[in-house]
Amino acid sequence: MSSKIILNCLLGEYPNTHALRSGELTSARIDFKFADVDTASKAFKRVVRDYEFDMAELAIVTYLSAKDVGRPLVLLPIVVRGKFQHESIVTLASRPSLSPSDLTGKRIGVRSHSVTTVTWVRGILESDYGVDLDSIKWITFEDPHVPEIKDPVDFERAEKGKNLMDMLVNGEIDAAVMTGASLKDPRVQFLIADHKDAAVKWHSKHHAVPINHMVVLKESILQENPWLPQELYNLFSATKVKAGLPPANELDNYPLGIEANRNSLEIIINHAYRQKLISRKFAVDELFDERTRF
Repeated sequence: MSSKIILNCLLGEYPNTHALRSGELTSARIDFKFADVDTASKAFKRVVRDYEFDMAELAIVTYLSAKDVGRPLVLLPIVVRGKFQHESIVTLASRPSLSPSDLTGKRIGVRSHSVTTVTWVRGILESDYGVDLDSIKWITFEDPHVPEIKDPVDFERAEKGKNLMDMLVNGEIDAAVMTGASLKDPRVQFLIADHKDAAVKWHSKHHAVPINHMVVLKESILQENPWLPQELYNLFSATKVKAGLPPANELDNYPLGIEANRNSLEIIINHAYRQKLISRKFAVDELFDERTRF
């Protein structure tokens, strides 16, 4: 009889996950059943509301908010996605360019108040550029993943059917937090014009890569299989090796282990607390226990 467990998983297709998802890398103890989703973030509500997955990729701010209200999820010190976020706030290229110092009184569209990218961008604007976040009118489009999190009363919900790009093009908002292909749209320009240089300086100052998504386990599957975190840590380490990550002389956007992620976790915890997404500042070591300390 096979001693393997079947693990229902939410995990996107990235260079650092390809070997695992493709079956090139296997485990003697786990059979992985990957959810059929085109974008992992679209299923984050299913992670924190329905507990549908035994193992999941999850945005770090969603995890912190879930932990704050007692969701039975356990964080592993495995980063699936990391990304410098200075590029993620844009304005319309056909209008006069704005800088962070011009944002007072402006309207900025964000997908959701609690999205990790938004938390990073707002934190960077506040801590690095001195922007008063309360002086901006924030426009949201979606509910937070964790239902206990509510939009602040001074935030505005966009009308149903509106989207970020259309509102930006139509002049209904002055700037927007965007990711992916939207950043390459010729209609937009970066609000932080020197975003690449700004990201380098941020890294030099903080010695960290901004965390987007990490790996979580459902508490019940971990209680039944206390060996699981170590096995997963080993597998994710091996996927990086197979993918040749990080490339020579480049930063590691997929750091593994508590110490490799401590600085970034401390910063995002502080941003989440200041932005009222969690009720208290967690110490980094509170996020892990004897089962998950690597």
